[in-house]
Amino acid sequence: MRFQRLALLCALSFPLIADEGMWLFNNFPKETVKQKYAFEVTDPFLDDLRLATVRIGGGSGSFVSASGLIATTRRLAANCIATLSKDSFYAPSQGGETHCPGMEASVLVALEDVTKQVKDAAKPVAAIEKDCAQKTGNICAIAKLYAGERYDLYQYHRYTDVRLVFAPELGIAFFGGDADNFTYPRYDLDVAFLRAYEGGKPAATPHHLKWSPEGVKENEPVFVAGSPGTTSRLASQAQFNFYRTVQLPIELTRLMARIEILRTYSARSDDARRSAQGALSAFSSAYKSSAGKLLGLKDDRLMLRKQQFEKRLRRAVENDPKLGAAAAKVWDDVAAAYRLWSPNEKAFQVLEKEAALGSELFRRARLGLRGSAPESSPPVDEGMEIALLAQYFEELKTLGDKEAPVKAILAGKTPAQAADALVKGTALRQRGGAGGQDDAMVRFAQLLEEPAKKLRKRHEDVIQSLETSALEKIAQYRFKLFGAADYPDATGTPRVEFGIVKGYTDRAGVAAPYASTFSGLYYRKNNQGPYQVPQRWVDLKDALNQVIALDFVSTCDIGGGDYGSPMVNRAGELVGVTFDGNLESLPDNFLYTDEQARAVHVATQGIAEALEKVYKASRLLQELGVSPKG
Repeated sequence: MRFQRLALLCALSFPLIADEGMWLFNNFPKETVKQKYAFEVTDPFLDDLRLATVRIGGGSGSFVSASGLIATTRRLAANCIATLSKDSFYAPSQGGETHCPGMEASVLVALEDVTKQVKDAAKPVAAIEKDCAQKTGNICAIAKLYAGERYDLYQYHRYTDVRLVFAPELGIAFFGGDADNFTYPRYDLDVAFLRAYEGGKPAATPHHLKWSPEGVKENEPVFVAGSPGTTSRLASQAQFNFYRTVQLPIELTRLMARIEILRTYSARSDDARRSAQGALSAFSSAYKSSAGKLLGLKDDRLMLRKQQFEKRLRRAVENDPKLGAAAAKVWDDVAAAYRLWSPNEKAFQVLEKEAALGSELFRRARLGLRGSAPESSPPVDEGMEIALLAQYFEELKTLGDKEAPVKAILAGKTPAQAADALVKGTALRQRGGAGGQDDAMVRFAQLLEEPAKKLRKRHEDVIQSLETSALEKIAQYRFKLFGAADYPDATGTPRVEFGIVKGYTDRAGVAAPYASTFSGLYYRKNNQGPYQVPQRWVDLKDALNQVIALDFVSTCDIGGGDYGSPMVNRAGELVGVTFDGNLESLPDNFLYTDEQARAVHVATQGIAEALEKVYKASRLLQELGVSPKG
């Protein structure tokens, strides 16, 4: 059976010849790594990596000492830092380590295949989880894998007392700001150290990663452990075509319109710039992310690979006696559904999915109408609200009265006039203000509710239910055909990835080195804007060894929840902390390639250099086992 599956993989030209895969810890492709990199991954190697890796703050981290010390990214510690009203933090003694409210860390301490128990329905999933928790005292959760073809029972040990030990300034952790986001080379010290406590004392963590004394090396095989966010790699060619020709272009047009509005608004005054900064950053990041995905989907080479693989997969399904032509019809059903839905996508985005994009006041009104209270009510800049709502009214005009009651909404006013009246006529602009039935913004939201409801229902009927069932069927087909030789789409559960440290040539034909050094912090002119390093970094420039690696890239196949993930070398030593991907990696949500896609990491030798020369963090270095270089 195993030989048949391997033969089928070869016949399909299965795309795992690259460093692809967000693999389960109990289903890692050891033989592939051995053949490709002449390194034998053992069960103890994977167990040590798993037990040293933590899920924390929506991302990942790793234990790096026997006393609960955790290395992660600064962004995951941002909320904790914000409670201190400080830009950076270092506790020179254990007593100075400060509690992070609401932050928890969890470790996957055990996992078990319980597919037979779940499928036999001897016990409901909830009962299996409850029995496990009562028996072990751990947090127990069953992960549905391969669309229900396999179920694993995960046991997590949770730490509810997490404290901040060290974090650098935002200016050095996010050097380059939004301009450099999703780019490379990068020059970011995006790292933070936390500590897990139990019973008021530092947690005992015998499974922890040793700090590499030599750091990262070019062409070195490496491994990343984390909890990557959801991926859509099982999507069909028809779905890819829809994303490429319909969904993403509409998203990008709407985002760019708001970016231009906010840039213009920011130029009015310093107060306007400060008000618009957060929204402008969010829109810019979203635009770059969507644009990167679209670039990948427009890459004919990638799309040809997807098309060829899908044809061969479908042929294999049709030729399989247990599946057959009826099973393969799923691809036709998906294609027909997206053809039917495509004319509705713009109205769906404008009226339902991202209605009044950027308007805080509309968000509050719609949530109130739908029976939910906003999780937060940030201050409202009325001028910015008017500008964004005026743009939204322009979008509504392009839909016309067939899709929305545009004439009733505008009531003879221009979009700018209607937006001005709406903002000034709502009590929701006041912090804590409640909008009643006669409130202008609430009435506006009510006018959109019925057309939005119809589109939502149509989307559910035509796309949503079919998309879910189709992806599940394709996942099940792949599992029946490939078994353990395939990996499941990422779901935010613990995974391990492999690759090598390697530079690349970007889309513009420019060679990007495998590592960037501290010198890149200082070559920007005038030390201004997002390229402004903190003053202490200016003062200590000459003390730094500027040719030491600060950031580097690898071919590891990461996802969003891998931020903060540890990277280890063949010795199981920590050589990097994952904090981003390059622009070419954004299409990896759909289809992975190691030709240009790269994960970006902070190098441990760069972290040590900064801790010693800039932050004088001798206690932290000692705990990490790092000898000062002097």
